[in-house]
Amino acid sequence: MNRGKKLDFFIGADIDDGWSEVQSPRKSTIANENLEPSSHQLFFSKEKRKGKVVTLVGEFHIPKSNCNIILKMLKKKLGCGGTFKDGFMEFQGELKDKIRPLLIDEGFKFKPKH
Repeated sequence: MNRGKKLDFFIGADIDDGWSEVQSPRKSTIANENLEPSSHQLFFSKEKRKGKVVTLVGEFHIPKSNCNIILKMLKKKLGCGGTFKDGFMEFQGELKDKIRPLLIDEGFKFKPKH
């Protein structure tokens, strides 16, 4: 092959043949309704990010300002970092057993077996 020649490879389907790009929806939808803490059904999820464990708690259906107040209180009591994204509170570390009683004291409920 000469350096000046370009290879033209065509792999895949032609867009004009009825194929289209699939637009995937968001992972979670944030509900517009605000619920009382006692009507929440929270659950825990654990993820690994960059080799570290992150505990997710959610999904919260309260205004973001109220969530940030609760998050700040929990981070202070637990002595860890965290954030609020897409209706879920994210905490650094595996803190499921410590977070549950604190949120129950605030009036939140959990799904059975979570």
